[in-house]
Amino acid sequence: MPTDLNPYGGVFGGWLMSQLALGAGSLASREGKGKAVVVQATDFTFPGAMQVGDELSVYAEITARGRTSLTILARGEGRERNGETVSQVAKGQFKFVLLDASDRPRALDDGN
Repeated sequence: MPTDLNPYGGVFGGWLMSQLALGAGSLASREGKGKAVVVQATDFTFPGAMQVGDELSVYAEITARGRTSLTILARGEGRERNGETVSQVAKGQFKFVLLDASDRPRALDDGN
């Protein structure tokens, strides 16, 4: 949407980061079988640009497992609105901590 643009007319990098976080968070919650919160976000790159109306697909994969955490690499691919051209537009790494019902860290294998 136009409100998600940077001053140069491209999609704002912060919006792309939030979309990657949402995709990674979905995987973290599914794999951890419960609440998972971001505690670290690193290694962002934006190798391509998106324009208003382009379609964003987010792909996420677990790259490390800790006792109470999951590290997830997320990448975003943009497809031009009126065509089939796809290019990587963003990539970043997120660390999630799994939480119990009292919002305290819980072990990955404790599941809810």
